Amino acid sequence: MEERKHISKELSWLTFNERVLLEAADPTVPLMERIKFLGIFSSNLDEFFRVRVATLNRLRRLGKKAKKLTGHDPAKVVKQVQKTVLRQHKRFDRIYQQLLKEMAAKNIYLIDEKQLSEEQVGFVEAYFDQEVRPKLVPVMVDQVEKFPELKDQTIYLAVHLSKKGTEQKSKYALIEVPKDVLSRFLILPRSRNKKYIILLDDVIRLGLEKIFSFLPFDTFEAYTIKVTRDAELDIDDDLTQSYIKKVSRSLKMRKGGLPVRFIYDSSMPEPLLAFLTRKLPLTKDDTIIPGSKYHNFKDFINFPDMGLKRLNYKPVKSLPHNELSQKKSLFKILSKKDVMLHFPYQSFHPVIDLLREAAIDPKVSSIKATLYRVAKNSAVVNALINAVNNGKSVFVVMELQARFDEEANIYWANRLQEEGARVIYGVPGLKVHTKLCLINRRVKSGIRRCAIIGTGNLNEDTAKVYSDHSLFTTDRRLTNEVAKIFEFYADNYKDTTFRHLIVSPFQMRKKILRFIKNEIKNAEEGKEAYITLKLNNLVDAEIIDWLYRASQAGVKIQLNVRGMFSLVPGVPGMSENIEAIRIVDKYLEHTRIFVFANGGDEKIYISSADIMSRNLDRRVEVTCPIYDKDIQEELRTFLDYQWKDNVKARSHSDGTIHNFLEHSSKKSRAQVNIYNYLKRIHA
Repeated sequence: MEERKHISKELSWLTFNERVLLEAADPTVPLMERIKFLGIFSSNLDEFFRVRVATLNRLRRLGKKAKKLTGHDPAKVVKQVQKTVLRQHKRFDRIYQQLLKEMAAKNIYLIDEKQLSEEQVGFVEAYFDQEVRPKLVPVMVDQVEKFPELKDQTIYLAVHLSKKGTEQKSKYALIEVPKDVLSRFLILPRSRNKKYIILLDDVIRLGLEKIFSFLPFDTFEAYTIKVTRDAELDIDDDLTQSYIKKVSRSLKMRKGGLPVRFIYDSSMPEPLLAFLTRKLPLTKDDTIIPGSKYHNFKDFINFPDMGLKRLNYKPVKSLPHNELSQKKSLFKILSKKDVMLHFPYQSFHPVIDLLREAAIDPKVSSIKATLYRVAKNSAVVNALINAVNNGKSVFVVMELQARFDEEANIYWANRLQEEGARVIYGVPGLKVHTKLCLINRRVKSGIRRCAIIGTGNLNEDTAKVYSDHSLFTTDRRLTNEVAKIFEFYADNYKDTTFRHLIVSPFQMRKKILRFIKNEIKNAEEGKEAYITLKLNNLVDAEIIDWLYRASQAGVKIQLNVRGMFSLVPGVPGMSENIEAIRIVDKYLEHTRIFVFANGGDEKIYISSADIMSRNLDRRVEVTCPIYDKDIQEELRTFLDYQWKDNVKARSHSDGTIHNFLEHSSKKSRAQVNIYNYLKRIHA
């Protein structure tokens, strides 16, 4: 029964990624966007192995204890993962071949070294000689004492060198494909109205004879391989070292993490495969995936613009907010009314505008912010530096363990410190995941605070593609408690209570359980009772069990969960009152919204937290009540459009994916409807 009640979060995540793959197969999605979805699927899968499968491998070493900790047998889950991934790879290859055919129908051809015309050979050879060959460092791997340590996220060509008609012993070489310094794609000269592209891998294949011309071989066969490594950071407890040094050292160790996946070209000769698996070394417990000729499809996210705009999504202009588009002080506007921005439908500019105004406003004394992931050329950080230069006190909580953004965050932390900002690196034992900014202004009556409380990071880049919400408020009930959170960051030993904000790890689990139990009580008393949750992930076993109890009590539950989903909906006697969907579309669904009927006095919250043990117990997260009636209506409309989606939504079941509301004759696509709704009310 336990297996039926709680689906492994790893297996549930794979169903999400398969949903991403379905976007690449959807003929209604523009062709070039479908190619990008192949890249997103591949990138997601890389991270999945680097983190999730790596964690499962670590848990396997605990033996029986692991099952008690997770509720699942890690070794069994890894086998199921491998089986699922192999099936998805086959589906991926079929979709890729279909896309190649559709590209050819548009006169766009992705060709290899064997398909080049005489003119194209000359062009590619010249490019190889001038740009590629100087960046190659071939290693004769069968004659070196120590096999080179293959880099994570890097593709290599394993080369088999031989000579026809002789018994001369073959040799093996390894060449790193230098895609970090050269584009993975080379656009070739047009032929009439036809456009041609060749991959960097195949440019190198064409040049193999030149690379090894001084050796007595005349046959060169190259097979792509790739290793994915454990990317979890091991941060020790040596408090005598600075936190930055510990993270930096762990980042170096990450590069040499244990292999968790090995992908190879399935046409590779058996002796070469055996040689590589022996040298890496790999065991039968490792995930070894026979793949196609090409790996690292995440590079296809940046597939070249072939000048055919109709094959991409039409650019959509981000919308203004009617309250904030006036040429007035944002502080003056916000002193009268809360405002919520809905990204990426609305512009991120007001966030920067507010920080810039704060930087030069003589009444502003301080700015405080939590930064988890920031943009590459962060306007947010630049605005904070500008505030320091204008004499403001700037306090930043920089989370150094934002996975795969650690190095960037160390850079920005150093920049801020150099400019005079006070920077701290999270809280010992907890990851800081809150999305907060607090501005203190001196007014006649004392201090007037203005806060930004969001579901997504203060990041203008992700705000263009992630669906998130940011509340701008001067409501003292909220801003005073945001101030308390920053006091906790500065002094971790200060005891703090919250009446309005729900803050983990202090109270979030208890509060959510209290809300669910309240709905159960109301349902048993014959009152209207419902729960709506919009999340990225829902995997916490205790919360799931109480949602089952709520369903059995008659509470109507709607779940919109994009990613990991361990609950089983629609099971008679257990979860028949639970409906669940996920949406994968142009924008990444990232926002978290909680709604509880509360006996007719509906409660609506936005949150930085998913329903996962780590978010509830081991992170600092904030769930914020929405008090403004207009904003409540906007969020209800947002959720309603999402629930009525019958174009991009799919219903969750026991790990399978199928169309949702397929019977409906009228198409309803949430992301389009939300944009049009916001355009209408903010025109």
